[in-house]
Amino acid sequence: MADGTFGASGTGTGGTGSSEPESSDSLRTFGAVVQALREHAGLSREEFAAQVGYSKHTVASIEVGRRMPDDDFVERAEVVLGNTGALRKASKHIARQPGLAVWFRRWARLELTAITLCTYECRVVPGLLQTEGYTRTLFEQRLPPLSDEDIEAQLAARFERQRLLTERPHTAFSFVLDEHLFMRPTGGADVRRGLIDHILEVTERRNTEVQLLPLARGVHPGLNGPIQLLETPENRWFGYSEGQESGQFVSDTKTISVLQQRYAKLRSQALTPEDSMSLLRRLRGEL
Repeated sequence: MADGTFGASGTGTGGTGSSEPESSDSLRTFGAVVQALREHAGLSREEFAAQVGYSKHTVASIEVGRRMPDDDFVERAEVVLGNTGALRKASKHIARQPGLAVWFRRWARLELTAITLCTYECRVVPGLLQTEGYTRTLFEQRLPPLSDEDIEAQLAARFERQRLLTERPHTAFSFVLDEHLFMRPTGGADVRRGLIDHILEVTERRNTEVQLLPLARGVHPGLNGPIQLLETPENRWFGYSEGQESGQFVSDTKTISVLQQRYAKLRSQALTPEDSMSLLRRLRGEL
């Protein structure tokens, strides 16, 4: 679900620790069959996506061999594409190549059932809060460059992960974000306005809280880098941190305690959620 630099937690541009599986021959073959049958049926990717009830990004991700299709997709695609049985048979032979790091697989599983998710970010707006325009800008500027198909596949993974916000109404989401993230001209004025509007909308949910850490704060506990923490239904806490092309799953209780202290201090030093939203509206008005 979740989505390397920033990639595993879905913050930014993706990398070797990406949340998507390494594409295997069987995944690519299945995707090619889907694409061929779709094109033979005279359907655009958008038209096909609408008929099977999946987003165009998800369809793109499957067609390029980046995403494992679930059983529902296979069955719906079969009906739309002629009920030949080809997809049902092909799906039985799909296998992923090893490549998704153990530390991230564990984090991704825990994230799906977490009752609390805390994120401090100072580099880019977290993936859970990104818009398509913002995310696309990040992927289009990535080095080494991504192909168009890779960009669509990465977008699919990113927005699949965002379902956490809508499908986990009992999970408490807390975000502490540096003010400068909204001052950097990522994607231009229209993209920035759309991003701020989206975050203002997201924070209307009772379980989602966003606080801005103002530039005037100066020295603060987040200077060592981003912080991610989650609490399981059993009330155990875990952490995750990302580097340029790597990530680290954190379970050591002493380290978790340090991260919790730092995150608590960051929340206390950040603007209140209400003042944060006022600041976002002011920043939007200046665009």
